[in-house]
Amino acid sequence: MFTKILIANRGEIAVRIMATCGDMGIRTVAIYSEADRNALHVRKADEAYFIGPAPAAQSYLDIETIIGVAKRSGAQAIHPGYGFLAENTDFVEACEQAGIIFIGPPASAMRMMGSKIAAKKLAHSVDAPIIPGYNGDSQDDAVLLKEAERVDFPLLIKSSAGGGGKGMREVLAPAAFLEQLAGARREALSAFGDDTVFLERLIQHSRHIEVQVLGDTFGNLIHLGERECSIQRRHQKILEESPSVALTPALRTEMGATAVRIAKAAGYVNAGTIEFMLDADKRYYFLEMNTRLQVEHPVTELVTGIDLVRHQILIAAGEPLRISQEEQSPRGHAIEMRLYAEDPDQGFLPSTGTVTRFIKPEGPGIRVDNGIESGDEITQFYDPMIAKLIVYGEDRLSAIARMRRALERCAVFGVKTNAPLLHTIATHPAFQEGLTYTSFLQEHSLAGDHASEKLSSLPKEVLIAAALSDIAGEGRMNAASHGNNQVAHSVPINPWETLGPWRMIGEAQRITYTANDEEHSVALRKVGEGANEWSIQIDAQTTENITCTFGNDGLILLRRQARQALAYLQQFEDRTEVALNGYLYALARRQPPDIDATARDSNIAHTQKRLTAPMAGTIVKVQAHDGDVVEQRQVLVILSAMKMEHTITAPYAGKVRHVYYQEGAVVNGGVTIVEME
Repeated sequence: MFTKILIANRGEIAVRIMATCGDMGIRTVAIYSEADRNALHVRKADEAYFIGPAPAAQSYLDIETIIGVAKRSGAQAIHPGYGFLAENTDFVEACEQAGIIFIGPPASAMRMMGSKIAAKKLAHSVDAPIIPGYNGDSQDDAVLLKEAERVDFPLLIKSSAGGGGKGMREVLAPAAFLEQLAGARREALSAFGDDTVFLERLIQHSRHIEVQVLGDTFGNLIHLGERECSIQRRHQKILEESPSVALTPALRTEMGATAVRIAKAAGYVNAGTIEFMLDADKRYYFLEMNTRLQVEHPVTELVTGIDLVRHQILIAAGEPLRISQEEQSPRGHAIEMRLYAEDPDQGFLPSTGTVTRFIKPEGPGIRVDNGIESGDEITQFYDPMIAKLIVYGEDRLSAIARMRRALERCAVFGVKTNAPLLHTIATHPAFQEGLTYTSFLQEHSLAGDHASEKLSSLPKEVLIAAALSDIAGEGRMNAASHGNNQVAHSVPINPWETLGPWRMIGEAQRITYTANDEEHSVALRKVGEGANEWSIQIDAQTTENITCTFGNDGLILLRRQARQALAYLQQFEDRTEVALNGYLYALARRQPPDIDATARDSNIAHTQKRLTAPMAGTIVKVQAHDGDVVEQRQVLVILSAMKMEHTITAPYAGKVRHVYYQEGAVVNGGVTIVEME
């Protein structure tokens, strides 16, 4: 057995692998880039080595440097996690040449199944059903357009080299095909270094079902049931569960057998996943194989009781599979939701910055796999995942109830997150009924800004908690800039230091907040001798008595008679943020007038003329030039960030005054890209 393993990854998956290594008595070696010097996976490891600058191409994708660290540290094996080099055959072969064990499949199986075109041909050879499409050798535009018309619309253009929604475009009509083809190729080349594509008919009202397989070097290969991953945004999974409500026992057995047949034909070893699409008539089609550990592997672990990482390590160490197909009898139900640092008000673009506070939910059946803790930074260089929330229940309804409770006890401050979307899904009647299709978000109008409607109704507990914290709390947390980080620190509260929010009415103190463009005033007066009992009036509503108790991590417990409400708070220089029942509310305090800001805001039209980068990235396409007359919503510039493309469009019909950057330029978030007349 290995005594030391290098984890060639970062974030939550590196931390998760280290946990199993610790259980097995194996020392761990972390690698880190400049941006990750103080990251959680570095702090958790037994040893840590610097490997280069923040961009992944110069650090986490640098094969030679990583192999060198493995040799220098004395690691006998490397676990790649997922992403980065996990499915890179050059890396597998480099490990082999260096005498280091790669914890994953052999390069031959990875190469065959890593090409979606080759994988489809292999699956077809063992009688697995295949989605109609085109996976021929020609990449000529004219040939692809002709084949697209044969396959018929709507269809998908997909990258042959990778997954995760990168290089995938949905095309509804022939007129849009060539433009979408060019975009898919650019995105695939950026993400995988290979712009080869293929075509598939788009299956309407479909489900995404995947089967976990596990095989050893002795020819033993089994499946561990399925996961349903249908709820996706931009073709990226945000929720996974096991088992799927759509499968009958007979269909489950058939799909598992098909997955094993495909994996055996590929000569597969270690953990992998065979993915299928299931149509409305319960016909399934082979989609692809992921030759690595999946992000969603915890749901399989919870329903089977099997530690997949442990078995990966045992198989890589040359041991036979210790479990048989006959022994597999999954129990209960598990659900995973991916908590991302994303801004719902900006089309769910990544929200970079410092996570000033992260409150993890706890309780029976709740598991949190996180790569971020309070004080850590979400940067532009890597995936903005904060954590995976995984729950287990005796049945699906109890698992959903547990997930809802976990979301309501989770709080993230400092960056915006997709938590409101997750909570909306968990409480949606269609989800509870199991009507989970790949079009779920679109069908229920959840793909855009879903949070505003929910947050427009401001719970009175939010205002009460904020006001009590501002007046009775120990200190206010200010966000101060230190380089690229925002660090929260306490400063003493003095209500007399600011003229705006505070007023005295008799013995009461009044503070004014703005939320959702509406002002609310809260008047507070101490009651009795105890410092924690207050008489409170919101706006012109009836006065009521509230008892408050402050706890650790910004916790505040409100009690009115026997009713209680639990919230988390963080106070900044200009606002107080309150997390209540899974939603984050920002309450702005009235500020003294800012003459410079007033001068800037006096010319609103001028401000609207400047179109800015939504986040840091690279300009990959400039489709407008100085002096061009453009239509409303016309695409002007395409920005690539976090391996996804983002379009900058004209807000109205007008004329382009100046385009500030050329193709290939690297820009910071917020800079002006185009100026309109």
